[in-house]
Amino acid sequence: MLLTVLLGTLLLAQNTACSGADPAIISVRIASSSVQAGNTIYHLSGIVQNVGKAKQASNVLQFVDIDLGGTGKVDNRGIPPLAPGQQYTFGYDFKRSSDAGAGSSRLHFKLDFRRPSPPGSQDCNAGDDGFTLRV
Repeated sequence: MLLTVLLGTLLLAQNTACSGADPAIISVRIASSSVQAGNTIYHLSGIVQNVGKAKQASNVLQFVDIDLGGTGKVDNRGIPPLAPGQQYTFGYDFKRSSDAGAGSSRLHFKLDFRRPSPPGSQDCNAGDDGFTLRV
């Protein structure tokens, strides 16, 4: 309990000290699913939000990279520059065998900045740049 409170206080302190832009992956969920030819297609919906206090530069080039089970990036989704509080929803379709066990697939979503340099100028808190979903 004490560790949880300390960790929460530390994360809050990090976020309040952040005076710049802070895009964060705040959620990824299964929006729907369908079955086609023995495979289940999971239609995923994710949200990136600028939880910081500043607008991102108009020329920022950023993506959400998608990693399947620690094997490396399998895909990505572009994310536009975000104003403080602004959200952007991205979609991703994940196909796997209908016989696969529940929770046996791990998808990790991670923000990736290509421009401007240095990347920290558009993301003042890298601690909220990832999200893991088990399907």
